[in-house]
This record gives sequence, C-alpha cells and structure tokens, in this order.
Amino acid sequence: MSETKKQAPRRKFLQKAAVGGAGAAALSFPMISQSQSTQTLRFQSTWPAKDIFHEYALDFAKKVNDMTGGELKIEVLPAGAVVPAFGLLDAVSKGTLDGGHGVVVYHYGKNPALALWGSGPSFGMDANMLLSWHKYGGGKELLEELYKTVGANVKSYVYGPMPSQPLGWFKKPITKVEDMKGLKYRTVGISIDMFTAMGVSVNALPGGEIIPAMDRGLLDAAEFNNASSDRLLGFPDVAKVCMLQSFHQNAEQFEILFNGAVYNGMAPKLRSILDYAVEASSADMSWKAVDRYSKDYSEMQTKQNVKFYKTPDSILRNQLKVFDEVVAKKSAENPLFKKIVDSQRVFAQRAVKWDLDTNTTRRMAYDHYFGAAAKKA
Repeated sequence: MSETKKQAPRRKFLQKAAVGGAGAAALSFPMISQSQSTQTLRFQSTWPAKDIFHEYALDFAKKVNDMTGGELKIEVLPAGAVVPAFGLLDAVSKGTLDGGHGVVVYHYGKNPALALWGSGPSFGMDANMLLSWHKYGGGKELLEELYKTVGANVKSYVYGPMPSQPLGWFKKPITKVEDMKGLKYRTVGISIDMFTAMGVSVNALPGGEIIPAMDRGLLDAAEFNNASSDRLLGFPDVAKVCMLQSFHQNAEQFEILFNGAVYNGMAPKLRSILDYAVEASSADMSWKAVDRYSKDYSEMQTKQNVKFYKTPDSILRNQLKVFDEVVAKKSAENPLFKKIVDSQRVFAQRAVKWDLDTNTTRRMAYDHYFGAAAKKA
C-alpha cells in the first residue's frame, strides 16, 4: 500500500475528530442571547433628589441593575414626581408605580401597627436588632399579615438600620418636659400620639415641606432624621439648636416596595438577586451613613454654628412612660398591634440583654483617646 493511501484514513479520522471537538466545545458554553429584553421598573422614593436617603435608593437600584446584567433596570424618581411621599404604598399597590423606597411608618394612616417598624423605644433594641427581629424573630411574617389586612398588594423588603434620631431642631435648648408643651412640632407615625400626650401640637409633614413651614413660623420645632439629611434639608438655616437622642424613633429602618404582581411575575433568579441586593445595600448604607453623618455633624458645628445638646434624661424617661400608655391603648384597640408588640418584647428581652452584657462601652475608649483634646477644643 502506498504512503498516500495509508494517510487517507488517518486524515478522515482527524477531520471527524475536529468536527466532533468543535461540537463538544459548542455544547460546553451557554448560548448568549442577542435579543434579551430588559424589564424596566419605575420606582419613586419618598425623599427629595438631593437627600442622602434618595441616594440610598439610587444605590439599591444600581446594585440590582448591575447584578442582573441588563435583565432588570430600576429607574428611581424623587418624591412627588408621581405621587406625594405619603401616597407611595397606594401607588405601588395599585401599579401606578412598580416600586418605591421609603419607610414603613409613612403608612401609619393605614394601620397604627405599621409604625412599630421604627417608632418608639422598641424595648431598647437599636435598628439593627429590630432588623434581626424582622428577619429571624417573626417580624417579616407579621408585616406580611399586616399588609394583607390593609389590602396592600406589595412585596416589602425592610433594610437599612438607622441611628437613633434626634429629638429635633429648636430655637433654644430644651431642658425639661415643660419646655415641649405647646410647641408646634413636626413628627410622624406613632410618635404623633406620644408627643401629643406630652402636650405638643403635632403636624405630620413630609421631609421636603418641613423647612418652609419652619421658615414661615408654622412650626416652632421639628425632627427629621440625621445630620446629613437635616443639613441638606436646611435645618441650620432656620434653627441653631439640635437636641440629640430620643426614644420617639429609636430603631427605624428603610423599606423597599415592589408591586405584588410585578414581583411575582419575575423569574425566580431575579427574585433571588433582589434578596441579596437588599442585604448588600443594607450593609453598604450602614457604612456610608457612619462616614457621611459624622462629617456633616462635625461641619455643622464648625461651619454653621449649630449647637448640639443631649436631650435631658427627664424627657427620655417621660417618653418611655407616655409611649407605654400609647401602646397599651393601641393594643387594646388593635389585636394585631398587640401581637406585634408582644413579639418584639420577647425578642428584645433576650437580644438587648445579650448586647448590654457582651459589648464594651465605647464611651470609655473614646474619652481615653480623645476626651482631653475634646475638652480643650
């Protein structure tokens, strides 16, 4: 047999192997669809465009948009673009909006129990502990039950622990409970009931309306949330005294809402991405808050002549006493309110004791390193 004839079968074998190899390679890699459509969701926050809270909403949207690789795109509008801040739940539930970013307490008018995700002392829990109760202590299921009772067709994600909110901004320092009586004051949620019982004249306003009301004398004082938001809203322009620490909103968190039909219509993969995007956003928001709030807190003192004072213990104790009375009244009127309060109380008794017994006080270390310098300053 000639050399050429000997090589022919070998060439045919190699050609078949090459074709087979190419086919195997093709099967080993996923097909990339060139016609993948993007599902665009229209969101609205309950915050002005410049507020750091609106920035948190944009941060969440970017994480989802990046993680889904173009399959899902969330576009976030500022407060009032479609509906007023307090109208978010209805708008999302009805499908006017696909979703939104706000706080649970803004739906207080639907059922007072919704204020329990943030308003009040939360039995000593901070916001991160209350989030722990929400995820692992039954809070998530209770919120779902609560939304069903008010007919809200939504998927709710509670995330983003906030620090204790200040008592608020005043024309002069508040030194005793009597100083609060008769003041025209802004707050929201069940804090309305608490401050009303303390003799305060309360007006619930969205964030963007507070400073104009104070400027026109319609409010004597107001609380909103934190150093960065308060500064951007313009509080230092209408008041130079801020009272820090309060139990009225000691453990609040943010809420991300999706329309129920929109959420249920998503592929399981996308719903899982949302789960993890919320948790990533919660952590990132917490870290960003420490950086930004501390900077604005410092700069308001050094650049805008704002004076910060600790709320007197007598007022804090009075808040606890009055809040207990409000809770007792609401619990008697609303079985689900009582059910939520009881659940929080059981969780807090265990969690707060563990926290107080375990964690070292930061005040001692701070005073050790910075106390002398702070006193000289």
